[in-house]
Amino acid sequence: MLAQDLSRFRVPATFRGRSGWYVQLWWLVQASLFTWSPQVLYGWRRFLLRLFGAKIGKGVIIRPSTRITYPWKVSIGDFAWVGDDVVLYSLGEIDIGANAVVSQRCYLCTGSHDYTQPTFDIYTKPILVGAEAWLATDVFVAPGVRIGRGAVVGARSSVFEDIPELMLAKGTPAKPFKKRLLTGEQN
Repeated sequence: MLAQDLSRFRVPATFRGRSGWYVQLWWLVQASLFTWSPQVLYGWRRFLLRLFGAKIGKGVIIRPSTRITYPWKVSIGDFAWVGDDVVLYSLGEIDIGANAVVSQRCYLCTGSHDYTQPTFDIYTKPILVGAEAWLATDVFVAPGVRIGRGAVVGARSSVFEDIPELMLAKGTPAKPFKKRLLTGEQN
């Protein structure tokens, strides 16, 4: 028996959440109108994402080099930031809370394959980035992970397990190491 027989792999019919034509249309729009838009046209990119079913809050900053697989599976809260070269591999749901920051080159991955099956079945698990959380540069977030409200994940970390709210975490795998203490004026 083969450990993996990719000739038998099939994407389930409703997996994408939209027709193949709709998916291709989004990818065309993303590769042109979204990517080619000037950096400061955040409203234009919010409009395009909403047009394709994303739930985008007010004041969201999303850079033109961001890649989103299926925007209809993405929700981004008010005043959140999504940086350059971020990948939202939204085979499953991705929810980014209000005032959260997903910094440059982060990769949020909601899907993987069942390596115990020769058919290499695909599956998804949602990702939640809590309100006021910060994913620093080049963080990888695995399927099914929840980043708590106000948590901070250090640069180049890989997150495979939930991070509690208001905790600082770092490393591969990322581990919480300190409570986030807030100082200064609070509004």
